[in-house]
Amino acid sequence: MPLLAFVTAGTMLVLWFPLSTLWHQQSVLNATSAQIAAIRQQDQSLTAQAKSVSSKAQATLLAREQYQLVSPGQSLIQVLPGDGSGYVAQNAGDPGFQPLVSPLSDTSLTSDPALAGTAKHTTSDAFVARFVRTLEFWR
Repeated sequence: MPLLAFVTAGTMLVLWFPLSTLWHQQSVLNATSAQIAAIRQQDQSLTAQAKSVSSKAQATLLAREQYQLVSPGQSLIQVLPGDGSGYVAQNAGDPGFQPLVSPLSDTSLTSDPALAGTAKHTTSDAFVARFVRTLEFWR
């Protein structure tokens, strides 16, 4: 029986470890070959694109369409799409277009109880009110 264990251990040592290393190396080689094939395909695509832009007219067209470049002495004007309504009507929800509020009208800023009103708020109610006012900015 010990002879069988020794033979099995020897077989594993001689065959298993080198075979697993070879198998791992083969998988790495396959992955690298796939990457090389992908890079070659990209190279062919870029070479074809470079050939299509080799003329001055095509290069100028590409520069105008994709990079918004113009020839010397020209100006680039971009017309943005709009819905036909005015700027103020478009941004009516913008807080910058709302009228200013007097600091005395905000009761949370006053320390005088006569100005602050008679209603007392608990801590959680005050937090909720501040939180809601904060969120109102984003409307």
